[in-house]
Amino acid sequence: MGDTPDGTTPVHEPTLDEQIAVYQREFQDLDPQVEKVVSALSRLNRRMNVAYGRQTAALGISNAEWEVLKALVISGAPYRMGPSELAKQLGLTPAAMTHRIDRMTAEGLVTRERDESNRVRVIVELTDEGRSKWLDAMRAATVFEEDLLQDLSTAERGVLGDMLTRLLDRVEDLQSPS
Repeated sequence: MGDTPDGTTPVHEPTLDEQIAVYQREFQDLDPQVEKVVSALSRLNRRMNVAYGRQTAALGISNAEWEVLKALVISGAPYRMGPSELAKQLGLTPAAMTHRIDRMTAEGLVTRERDESNRVRVIVELTDEGRSKWLDAMRAATVFEEDLLQDLSTAERGVLGDMLTRLLDRVEDLQSPS
C-alpha cells in the first residue's frame, strides 16, 4: 500500500516549514523568510518542469526540443537562426546543438540549409510541423498555468510577476560576466 505505479515506495518530502526547522536546527544563521521563499521557488520550478515535460512528451517532443522551437519563435518571422546563435542562447556546446538539430531535422521540426548569401553559414528554420508543435505546447501550458494561478487575483498576479522579475534581474546581474 502506498506504492507508486512503478512499485517503489514514495519518499516523503518535508513541508517547507519542516525543512526550514531542520535547517535552522543545523544552521542557526539561517533567515527563515529567505529560506522559505527560495525553497518554495525551487520546489515550484521542479514541479513545473515535471508538468511541462509530461506535456511535451505527450506531443512527441522533449523539453530540449521545445527550447529550440521557443528560441526560433522568439526570434520572429521567418523563425530562422544560426546553430551557433541557438547554442549560445540555450547554453549548449556546438556539438550538443548539432546533435539536437540533427534529431529535430529528422523529426521534421526544423530544416537546416546553407545561407544563400553566405554559403559557409548554416541556417536553422522552423517548419510548419515545428510551429504546430510549439502552438500545441503553448495551448497545454496555458491551461496548466491558468490552473496554477487560479487562486490569485489579477492584481496579485501582477505583483507576483513584478517581484519575480526583480529577483530574476538580480540573479542575472550577479551572474553576468564582469
